[in-house]
Amino acid sequence: MQNPDKKVFVKTYGCQMNVYDSERMRDVLTPLGYAETTSPEDADLVILNTCHIREKAAEKVYSELGKLRVMKRGRAADGKEMLIAVAGCVAQAEGEEIVRRAPAVDLVFGPQTYHRLPQLLARSKSGERRVVETEFPAEDKFEGLEARSVPSRGVAAFLTVQEGCDKFCTFCVVPYTRGAEFSRPVAQIMTEARKLAAQGVRELTLLGQNVNAFHGAGADGETISLAGLVAELSRVEGIERLRYMTSHPRDMSDDLIAAHAENAKLMPYLHLPVQSGSDAILKAMNRGHTAEDYLRLVARIRAARPDIALSGDFIVGFPGETDADFRATLDLVREVKYAGAYSFKYSPRPGTPAAEHDAQVSEAEKSARLTELQSLIHAQQTAFNAAQVGRRLPVLVEKPGRESGQMVGRSPYLQAVHIQADPGLIGQIVDTHITGVGTNSLSGHYAHAA
Repeated sequence: MQNPDKKVFVKTYGCQMNVYDSERMRDVLTPLGYAETTSPEDADLVILNTCHIREKAAEKVYSELGKLRVMKRGRAADGKEMLIAVAGCVAQAEGEEIVRRAPAVDLVFGPQTYHRLPQLLARSKSGERRVVETEFPAEDKFEGLEARSVPSRGVAAFLTVQEGCDKFCTFCVVPYTRGAEFSRPVAQIMTEARKLAAQGVRELTLLGQNVNAFHGAGADGETISLAGLVAELSRVEGIERLRYMTSHPRDMSDDLIAAHAENAKLMPYLHLPVQSGSDAILKAMNRGHTAEDYLRLVARIRAARPDIALSGDFIVGFPGETDADFRATLDLVREVKYAGAYSFKYSPRPGTPAAEHDAQVSEAEKSARLTELQSLIHAQQTAFNAAQVGRRLPVLVEKPGRESGQMVGRSPYLQAVHIQADPGLIGQIVDTHITGVGTNSLSGHYAHAA
């Protein structure tokens, strides 16, 4: 076996798309002789793959860069090299500012340019002091990413099918950091899916900033919707489960709703962000729908697939949000009854319209509202998990658990499920009787392969 003489450490922040991008960066680096290490101290190349969505995202990156600067000096004292790279959405947004504030950084590149990593590294090693690549390239980055290693989750993998966003929500930086909506060609996606299936992947989660806006080119030049793509992928031998995220309510088409009723491989779990239950706030956010539009959509989805579970995204304390606006969000949550949700305090993103709004909500008020919202969501999630006790669920066995003889799998609703089983069941879907519920997981015993 080849013994690579260089090591790379990749730290991933944020969303599942960044997890996918980090995997592909590792694939790009493997032919260059880089082996992955779990410790930055041992790395010849450190990549911070950043996310700009979370609060104070850039500051957290600069804090990490301060620690890496010390490590870099220590390696230099021992005659060893450490290149530091900042990738992802913070890199795209900050650009030259990163190397100005953190001179130890050698490379800065956005999420649309990591396929150029070999060339960027070559430029750095040839003496170019700071390499900054944050343009949106004309070429399709996926064309140069044919190889794909076995994903870290083994039997479940992410597969990016769509990137970018044309919605321009007033709080969001994605259109500025990921660019306009772009859908990969169907043939390209199918090739990657078949390779993953051949490596033992049984579940695919299709990723996109607005994944249900997917409209990729088919083999005959026709445009394929996400529902059509799901239908194609469901015919790939070895792929037993399909999911997708993140969706926008405006792009939830009739054929996609129908797919949830008709395609047995499409899991009954849908992440459908709404952000607020107040029409005034939704309008200020430029969401393009009302709370009633969202509720009607939820009703249609549940009519098509009665056992579907929903998760969502919420922002509290958006500029101008009154107590009545916040109460409208709580009312919507009570009506929908979520199986889970992500909720955050609004934080300004430089360059977005909402950041310039005069009516900013105080941090104390945002914190109080977030606590109340999260308490309600937690109660709903707890109730949903408890309702699974006594049911028989098909569980995809993924990996060994922490206890001897224990295996961990996933229910159709993305819940972790602990069972006593043999490792030989990894990759199989087993019919499991749910007998217990924990804080963030279920437990049960299986009868046979589903």
